[in-house]
Amino acid sequence: MAEDLNILRSESKEEQYRSLVPQIKALIAGEDDLIANLGNITAALKEQFGWLWVGFYIVKEDELVLGPFQGPVACTRIQKGKGVCGTAWAKAKTMIVDDVDAFPGHIACSSASKSEIVLPVIKGDVVVGVLDADSEYLAHFDATDEQYLSKIIALLLLN
Repeated sequence: MAEDLNILRSESKEEQYRSLVPQIKALIAGEDDLIANLGNITAALKEQFGWLWVGFYIVKEDELVLGPFQGPVACTRIQKGKGVCGTAWAKAKTMIVDDVDAFPGHIACSSASKSEIVLPVIKGDVVVGVLDADSEYLAHFDATDEQYLSKIIALLLLN
């Protein structure tokens, strides 16, 4: 297990991810507790990127239930198809929202959130959770975030 992260601040977003992904791999290697791994992944992402909020929601029966996260308090339960997280779950696809105020049905857990990315965590053919990140800046997330956050989710599913 890694004991500390090597945080890059002055590099490009892609270089930051390329540095962080192997560190997350080392951080979760050999640990089979899901909650511990989700907690360390969210802490690593928050530490590297300083996003307003980052965390996981876990599918439990017919709702997304708040899992490990970093940032301000959050919505505890989200229904399928509701808000950005519920939509990513229902559609089983990544949602990148440049302006959350323009997203129909957006659930405002924090008024400081301006943009969001949500990636489904798919095991087999079933969405078992979502990874959600919020920024206080408009249009903060892009295809680079989607690409590397998908790699982080893959590490989690392979562990």
